[in-house]
Amino acid sequence: MKKEDLYFSSACMLADLIKKQEITAVELTEIFIERINKINHIINAYCTTTFEIARNQAETIDKLIKKGEPPGLLAGIPISIKDVIPMKGVRTTFGSKIYENYLPEMDSVIVTRIKKAGGIILGKTNTPEFGHRGTTENLIFGITKNPWNLSKTSGGSSGGAAAAVASGISPLAIGSDGGGSIRIPSSFCGCYGVKPTFGLVPRYPAEGISWATLTHYGPIVRYVEDAALLLDVIKGYYPADYFSIPAPEVSYTKNIKKTPKNLRVGYSLTLGFAKAIDPEVEKAVISAVSKFEQYNWEITEAPIKIKNPEVAYMTLMTAGLAHDLKPKLKKWTDKMTPSLVQMVLAGDKWKATDLEKATLKRKQMFEIFHNYFKNYDVLITPTTAIPAFELGIMNPTKIGNKTASPLTWISFTYPFNMTGLPAASIPCGWTKDGLPIGMQIIGRRFDELTVLQVSKAFEEIAPWQEKRPILN
Repeated sequence: MKKEDLYFSSACMLADLIKKQEITAVELTEIFIERINKINHIINAYCTTTFEIARNQAETIDKLIKKGEPPGLLAGIPISIKDVIPMKGVRTTFGSKIYENYLPEMDSVIVTRIKKAGGIILGKTNTPEFGHRGTTENLIFGITKNPWNLSKTSGGSSGGAAAAVASGISPLAIGSDGGGSIRIPSSFCGCYGVKPTFGLVPRYPAEGISWATLTHYGPIVRYVEDAALLLDVIKGYYPADYFSIPAPEVSYTKNIKKTPKNLRVGYSLTLGFAKAIDPEVEKAVISAVSKFEQYNWEITEAPIKIKNPEVAYMTLMTAGLAHDLKPKLKKWTDKMTPSLVQMVLAGDKWKATDLEKATLKRKQMFEIFHNYFKNYDVLITPTTAIPAFELGIMNPTKIGNKTASPLTWISFTYPFNMTGLPAASIPCGWTKDGLPIGMQIIGRRFDELTVLQVSKAFEEIAPWQEKRPILN
C-alpha cells in the first residue's frame, strides 16, 4: 500500500494491518512522523510532538504481537491529543502563556486509557487559549490553518485536532467540546467528530472550573467506525470525576454496522431561534436529509421551538472563565488573548441570580428535547450556519444578508452542550469553493449507538473520504 493511502486509511484497517504484522507499529509510526515533518509547518496542527514517546510505545506494541499477546483495541494506531488535556511530563499549555512551560505530573484519565489500549501518541494539537473561541490561534504557537484552503480557519477550539486528521497526519484525534469545539472544526475541515453524552468520558484532572459543566471529550476521525472504536476505549466511569457516569453496556465497534429500522428522524434549520444560515449550508443539509429516505425512515420537520439561549450560555461560560482567570489578570493581561480578557471581564459582572437564570434555561431546554425524543429517535441540523471563514476573524458579523451576533454561526452546537446530549458532525457536502459542509446528528442521552449507526448509514450512501486536501 502506498504511503499516501496509509495517511488517509481508516484506523480500524490500520489496526488490522498491524495485528497481522503486514506493517509494524514502528513502521507505521515512522511513516506518520515523516508526514508530520513534511506537512505540519503548512497548517500548524501540532504544537508539541512526542515522537520518542511514540516510538517507544510502538516498539512495545510490536513486541506484544510477536509474543502472541493482545495489543489492545487501538493496536498501534497513531493518535493526537488536544493541548488542553494533561499528559504526564509533556508540555501542556492550554494555549496560554500562563502555562507555557507547564509539565503535568499525571496523565489525564483519557490519555491513560489510550495508552493502555495501545494507542501511539504523536503529540499535542493546537487550541485557542483555554479553548475560549471557535477559531484556533494563540500567542504561543500561532494560528492553525484549514487544510482545504489555507486562508480559512480550521475552526475551534479543537482546530489543531481536526486539521491533523483532515491533512493525513493523525488517523485519530482527541478533542474537547464546550460549545461546539469538536463539531465546529470537524465541519470546517471535513472530518467526523462526536461529542458524547456529558460525563460519558471522564475529564480528570481538569484545571479550575471553567467549562466544568459544558465540556465533553471525544473523537475526531475520518471514518465513523473509527469514532466507535475510540469511544469504546475512552468511555466509562471514573470515581474522581464528579460528573462521570457509567457507560452503557454496549460495544459501539461491534454494533456500528447495524442499520437501524423504523427510525423517526426530525430535522430543523432553526431550532426555533436561529434565523441566519448560509444558502449553501441550507441546501447541502436538506439534500443530505433526503438521502435517508432510501432507508424507509420516517422523516419530518422537527417541532423544536426553543428561545434564544445565547445569554444563558454566555453567562455560564464567561462566569467560569472569570472565576479561574480574573486573579491572573493583573500579572498576565498583556500576555493573554484580548478576546479572552474581554470574556473574563464580562463574566465577572454576572450576579448569582444571573447564574440561576442560566441554570433554569438549561433545565427548560433539556425538557424540550426530552419531550422531542419521546416521539423521535434523532434530530438533524446543520453543524454550523456557515462554512469556514477567513483567518483572523473570531466570528462572522453577517451570514447571508443578515446581521449575526457573536454566537449566531454556532447556534446549532452550543445548545447541546447546555443539555449534554450526544451530537456528531458528519460531512454532507461541499461549497462551490471546495470547502466542507457539516451536518449534525443529535441523539437521546446515553444513545451514542444510534447517533453512530445513523452516521454510518449516511457514510454508506454519501462517503466523502476519497476527497483529500492538496498540501505540498
